[in-house]
Amino acid sequence: MTITSLENDKVKKCVRLKTKKYRDLEGLFLVEGFHLVEEAYKANLIDEIILIEGETCSYHFATFYVTKDVMKKLTMMETPSAIMAICHKRKMSPDLGNHLLLLDEIQDPGNLGTMIRSSKAFGIDSLVLGEGCVDLYNPKVLRSTQGMAFHMNIITRDLKELIKELKQKGIPIYGTHVDKGVNAYQLKKEEKENYALIMGNEGNGVHEELLALCDQYITIPIHQEVESLNVSVAASILLYELNRR
Repeated sequence: MTITSLENDKVKKCVRLKTKKYRDLEGLFLVEGFHLVEEAYKANLIDEIILIEGETCSYHFATFYVTKDVMKKLTMMETPSAIMAICHKRKMSPDLGNHLLLLDEIQDPGNLGTMIRSSKAFGIDSLVLGEGCVDLYNPKVLRSTQGMAFHMNIITRDLKELIKELKQKGIPIYGTHVDKGVNAYQLKKEEKENYALIMGNEGNGVHEELLALCDQYITIPIHQEVESLNVSVAASILLYELNRR
């Protein structure tokens, strides 16, 4: 049976999942496209599959079919994919590990997505979203991560409180500072064994009260005519360097 009506209850439920409020309420989110659905499948997050009528897939989940017009209503992309999935949010681990990336008020979905991919690539154990960060399950964030968000431990915490806890565990806190920072390329091996790196808001950087809690500032040497780097680019460079033992 193919759902043809935009007023269908299941369609309405999926449409509501396009909002953060409802995703939080239900503990569910949508993914679209074969690649993201495959990554969600690998992470055991899929509850139901949505297919455009006439399409097939090899996943053995409850599946409902919709018309192209209904899929256009559900999609967040200009051109709808042939497949979507309703997924449950991943249960995150309270064990954060020894290599952390803390994000302070990152608001651009593309930036967050890039940093999640880089975190997976360069050995981050946990990524922590502070207050004011864009929603992890924002569709633009998920597309930017290319599915890596499903394979990372990502939590939301008050960064100030978390930093206090990390300090008690002996994990040094690294912040970025153009003028006062140590060249990231000159960090010693022992300085990379345990760390929590803070990256801040696209326009304002890390809040001063959090910078004040840092144990050390690090910086990336760049051409003098370049004022700063995009936060996701800077984070990727620093994570690469911190992962180089």
